[in-house]
This record gives sequence, C-alpha cells and structure tokens, in this order.
Amino acid sequence: SAAGGNRDSLRIAGLTLAADPNNLVLRAFAATREAVAKTWPGAPAAPPRLAARLTKHIPVAAGLGGGSSDAAAAIDSALAAWSVTMEPKQRAELAASIGSDVPFFLAGGAALVTGRGEFVDPLPDFQGEPPAVLLVTPHLAVSTAEAFKAFANGARASDSTRAGRISERLSIAMKAGMTTRELLGWAKELAEANDLLTAALAIEPGLKEFGLALERLLGRPICQSGSGPTLWALYESVAEARKAVRFVRLAATDGSLPRLGTLDPFVAATTIEGRPVPPVAMPEGETSGTIRPLAVHNWDDKTDSSEPTKLKGD
Repeated sequence: SAAGGNRDSLRIAGLTLAADPNNLVLRAFAATREAVAKTWPGAPAAPPRLAARLTKHIPVAAGLGGGSSDAAAAIDSALAAWSVTMEPKQRAELAASIGSDVPFFLAGGAALVTGRGEFVDPLPDFQGEPPAVLLVTPHLAVSTAEAFKAFANGARASDSTRAGRISERLSIAMKAGMTTRELLGWAKELAEANDLLTAALAIEPGLKEFGLALERLLGRPICQSGSGPTLWALYESVAEARKAVRFVRLAATDGSLPRLGTLDPFVAATTIEGRPVPPVAMPEGETSGTIRPLAVHNWDDKTDSSEPTKLKGD
C-alpha cells in the first residue's frame, strides 16, 4: 500500500528479524522504483512510497532462499501497486540486480538455473500430485558468503562436474515428462548433487553426523538445500511427509537425532511448487472480487490474508 513519509516501511511478523535498510524487500522496492520511475503512469512524479508487512516463517541463513523469495514477491507487489507492467527480460534483469537467487523465484515453479543465477529455464510441472518434501533445519546459521569462500579455498567434492551433470540429466528427464514416483528414483543422485555440501561441512562439521543420523532415522537419501544447513528428503505425498515431521520432532526430543545449536530443529512438510493456474476469464461486466498481490507459499494456513494491499512473504 502507499505509505506516507520519505521512505518505504517494513513490518515483520513471525520469526524475529530486524527490518533494517538492507532487507531484500526494501532493496527490491527501491530498485523497482528506480527502474520504472520514468515510465510508470504517474511520471514524472516518483512512484509513491510503500508500506509492507512480511510474515516470516522460513528460517534465516538456512539455504532455503527465504530472503530471495521475499524480494521476488516485493518486485511484483510494487509493480501491482503502481499499476506498472514490465517486460519479462527487464523484470529478470531487475531481479538479478538484487540477488543471484531472485530470478528463480519469478519462474513460479521448477527451473534449471545457470550462470550467476540470471539464466532461468522453466521446467514442466510434475505429472499428477506434486512431490512432497520434508525440510529439517538445525538451529544454526550458515552464511552463504562463508560457504562460497570455503568452496573457493578448496572445500569441494573430488568430482567437480557431478552436480552439474545430474542437474542437466534431471532437467532433460523433466522436460520429457516426470511423475512424482519417478522423481523419488532420483533421490540418491540428488543427495550427491550439491557442490556446496563439502563447504557447509567445513564450516559446521557437526552437520555430517546430523545428516547421517537423519538418514538412518528416515531410511531414505538426505539432500542439502543450497549452502545449508537445511536438509531435505522426498516423499510421494504430503501425508507421508507430515508423518515424518512428527517422527523427526520426537527424535529431536528424545535424543535420537543429535542437537545442533541451542534449540530443536525447524521441521516442516511442503510440496514442490507448480506453475500458478491462470485466473478463469469472467463474463463481460462481472468481476471476481478483490485482486490480491502475490503471496509466497508458507506452511501456516492461518496466515492472515485480509489486507490485500500489503506484501506478504515467506
């Protein structure tokens, strides 16, 4: 929504996080404003300031891209608030200027990402019910910058091309059409398809024991998300993944799963996001009601959605 004063404002609920000027939501607002300042409908006046509310559920520094997904949602929310349309190429370039992972979150589903993150090749949705994912994040932060630094200093797998080869093969298979059950057959390879795994272990050696214990507990391959420390496992249904959530939480409580950090891990079940379904065309003269801006998927079905002009993320 339009805000008074001289600056965009951000209020954060959910996980404790300071709304400092470097927050990617505020940076996305500023970059979007600069990009459309001369072409938006109100030019030459500057696009009005924005007030955003961010409901934060994704842990920070977890390798899940929570901040980048917030930035992508902020770009689209700002464009909607200012009644601006932007060519896909320009929108992608704007996203890349904010962060390497931001362009991916504009794809709205699975994609093969190359380069620094600026080349995004959307992939088809999975056939049938989407795959379910169990996420387990130990209570510690792993800096992405530190992980890349460790990687540059030699903390990397002996086969430096394996992750890329697996990604290419998987993208080809998905383009040909893939079911959830077929994806589960890739789980072991996916567990070996993260170039930052060795770097994360160099920063937090305890992650190795934690991951092995989680693999024994669940009886299935465990993968690392991004620079970690979040680990994930594939399931055929959300119901199965939710059972695993309870199992992991119990193991964390009784000591079967080693504790990293001072608190129990963050554990959640979700699905791999599919492409948004286009709205059904309404008969001429009829409306579908209030138009709401993009809300990024989260695991809290009770999140308030009664304020359509406020950005909601995570």
